[in-house]
Amino acid sequence: MPDDAPSTDRESPVGKPVIRGDPTFTGDHAEEAVEFDPDDPDSLELAARTVGRFSQNTAGADDNVYMLRGAAACAALVRGEGSYKAAAERAGGDATVSFIRKWSRVHDLPRSVRVHVAKGEIAPTAAKHIARLAGEARLLLAWAALDHDLTVRQIRSVASGVNNGATIEEALATEGYRLGELTIDIDVDAYCKLRRRAALDATDPSSVVTESLESTLGDGP
Repeated sequence: MPDDAPSTDRESPVGKPVIRGDPTFTGDHAEEAVEFDPDDPDSLELAARTVGRFSQNTAGADDNVYMLRGAAACAALVRGEGSYKAAAERAGGDATVSFIRKWSRVHDLPRSVRVHVAKGEIAPTAAKHIARLAGEARLLLAWAALDHDLTVRQIRSVASGVNNGATIEEALATEGYRLGELTIDIDVDAYCKLRRRAALDATDPSSVVTESLESTLGDGP
């Protein structure tokens, strides 16, 4: 990956409540954030119990922070035990290898995606399918999901298409959507300047916006 490319994987330590512990994104839930340290035996035991309960409890399926906590516990348990199989055996309950792998991948999504999960803008069940993709494709699917309000079924379909060899553009087109298409509101002064610049440069507003963003935006996590 080029040095200036956006991160497509988690950069903060496994189990650390970077998003879950930030009241900006999770409000009062931040006070309840638990860190799972895969190198601490007591914390790892807590992770194992959390995964076991998480695998058997669907009551919190609409609570995005609850789901992120379960995902963090899965990832920490895998790191501490050394394998998905060992993690599943220790957690017990309905925690299968497949279950733990899927939720560990959600925990490993980059912060820029996990923020939207915590805020309820990307459903945790949708995040599982976004996490099936690697590299830039997972970011592009996340942004397309936000821009077009994709359903979980549509996100799953696009992820499957990409994993079967289609480009993210092709997989989205199959669902009837274009990558990079979004609607934004800007103030009147900026709008006037944008239209004037496009006219003087004999181009279109999209090209002006793209060039401006590429020259000014930095890449974050």
